[in-house]
Amino acid sequence: MEAEATGERSGWIAAGIAAALGIRREQVEGTVALLAGGATVPFIARYRKEATGSLDEVAVAAIRDRLAAMQRLEDRRETVIASLREQGVLTPALLAGVMGAETPAALEDLYLPFRPGRRTRASAAREQGLAPLAEALLGGECADPEAEARRYVRPGGPVDAAEALAGAKDIIAATVSEDADVRAAMRRLFAEAGVITVRAARGKDLAATPYADYAGYTGTVRAMPAHRVHAVLRGAREGLLSLTVAPPERRALALLGKRGRGPVAEVVAAAVQDGYRRLLAPAMERETLAAAKERADLEAVRVFAANLRRLLLAPALGRKVVLAVDPGFAAGCKVACLDGQGKLLDATVVRPLPPHRQEAKAGVVLADLCRRYGVEVIAVGNGHGGREARAYLQTLDLEVPVITVSECGASVYSASAEARREFPDLDLTLRSAVSIGRRLQNPLAELVKIDPQALGVGQYQHDVDGRLLAAALGDTVVSAVNAVGVEMNTASALLLARVSGIGPAQAERIVAFREEHGPFGSRRALRDVPGIGPKTFEQAAGFLRVARGADPLDATAVHPMHAPVVRAMAADLGVGVGDLIGNPSLLRKVEPECYVHGAVGLPTVQDICAELAAPGRDPRPPFDLSVYEDAPASVDDLAPGMALSGTVTNVTAFGAFVDIGVGTDGLVHVSELADSYVARPLDVVGVHDRVAVTVLSVDLKRQRIALSMRESRRG
Repeated sequence: MEAEATGERSGWIAAGIAAALGIRREQVEGTVALLAGGATVPFIARYRKEATGSLDEVAVAAIRDRLAAMQRLEDRRETVIASLREQGVLTPALLAGVMGAETPAALEDLYLPFRPGRRTRASAAREQGLAPLAEALLGGECADPEAEARRYVRPGGPVDAAEALAGAKDIIAATVSEDADVRAAMRRLFAEAGVITVRAARGKDLAATPYADYAGYTGTVRAMPAHRVHAVLRGAREGLLSLTVAPPERRALALLGKRGRGPVAEVVAAAVQDGYRRLLAPAMERETLAAAKERADLEAVRVFAANLRRLLLAPALGRKVVLAVDPGFAAGCKVACLDGQGKLLDATVVRPLPPHRQEAKAGVVLADLCRRYGVEVIAVGNGHGGREARAYLQTLDLEVPVITVSECGASVYSASAEARREFPDLDLTLRSAVSIGRRLQNPLAELVKIDPQALGVGQYQHDVDGRLLAAALGDTVVSAVNAVGVEMNTASALLLARVSGIGPAQAERIVAFREEHGPFGSRRALRDVPGIGPKTFEQAAGFLRVARGADPLDATAVHPMHAPVVRAMAADLGVGVGDLIGNPSLLRKVEPECYVHGAVGLPTVQDICAELAAPGRDPRPPFDLSVYEDAPASVDDLAPGMALSGTVTNVTAFGAFVDIGVGTDGLVHVSELADSYVARPLDVVGVHDRVAVTVLSVDLKRQRIALSMRESRRG
């Protein structure tokens, strides 16, 4: 019986998730079963399409998250039922209501009147025995409220009729405000018609604060943009802003309806109004603001994750020798020379910028490094002194491209445990130069070493729920790493730890094994690593690569478990497995339907053929050196109407920030992103996009540059 009830509950959960996401119940059930078996989101999306109906990572992750939320609801439901049963108040009707509650709010509304330990004016009145008086007033069963109230005056109780009547009104106010149906209806009214009013907190002058533009703001909560929600909530936390949220009171009171009849109607109406103003409205205001923050958090996290993905999947320069420069004035420019694998060859400090101005001496050192190590590209950090350092390097005529690289988070890496492990004897400041050079060679491999929140692509990230943000950004990093694939013989432990099925401890074991036994000859050799069992191998193998290994399939995304399918294709064509890889003309002779059997369905066979046609395909766009050739201008030289090109560095809900080479990013407001209406900036622009912009205005005092991407602005 219990197993049957559990099965029904599981079916209800699957049906609910399917309805919410607009997919089939069978897809949800297949995904849930795989998740329960320990499968990861990337593995399910890529290698278990038959079980999920070809759901992508976004859908699989959405099922996982909704399943977790519904499980939390079920756990809370069990706790509530146990509490109600212990109190002896669990009636069949209440149990049915609790079991039918579909949201946490609905469940808590039902539980509210029975929460243990709640001490309120209403509970004090009930202890005085005034509940029957409240019921009589609500039911309109007395002709004279005061006369009825006098019956409850007694030693140890109300001292007079007025006190008894006041206590009864407190009970009525609580009864109405705690009614689950009333709360649900009022919650909807606040969500749909709640108006937020923002004022300066009493005695606060906002003139010199970031909140000056918000004082006096009024509008519906549901229409308030996410970034504005975060801003005003932050202002309220800092004690600078005062917020109120409410729908028109007449609508709220009308929703409560008329209660009580005859002579007591006026008394009951006053109690209901008090219940709304003192209890229900403040509770709904808190809930509405919390819901607004939750929506704003989700939007901010969505934007942050999209930006982070673009940043991680930025074009990789590849295996070129790089001279990396972390610019600086007083402390000088830190320089690191890296080989094509990112190995440190040399490091030093030069001082060509003020106050030292050792241009000639620095030039000799830099020219010698370029010549000695065959430098192919120079990477310059975009921080303080970056523009000046780049301008200086371009005067040296080294015949090497100079590329500006974001140094956000480089200092975080340089002080990290990973940096100390990699370079225990290298000065902290020189480690930053290494990070700048490596992130040009392979942004993904280097940026996974840094907390995503330090990478400068967020929006109100410190106001967002930390657990929500960490989970979403963690998913994004894992998705990006697995989309590209990881070379087993060169990857750091931090990069390996993001591979499907591999955790930090296992990644450390893999690196230690590699250092002790030498390079892996195949993916299957991963199973020789202590602590790597069959499940881990299954989840990880398809996302790992071994270049120039014994098995040519190890350099592709074809999972080892599908190798027999490829061998069968090769045998049928009379060629070797290696002959199939990268040979589209030969693969066109393959009939995928002929290789469908057991758990290997048509989607999987088609994926295998696509991978063989373009083995190890990299989802990142190719690196284009030509887009970095424009010489930067000075912010002092900017003027309205000037046409420039730049690189998008961050996208927010209110617009995009663009690096135009002057040391300060300009803002393209959402209204200036296109000639047509743009609801979401991410729909038209992303991090690392190269864009054409027009200067609208320059505020030298505040170092603010307003830009436009609208074609109608261009002459």
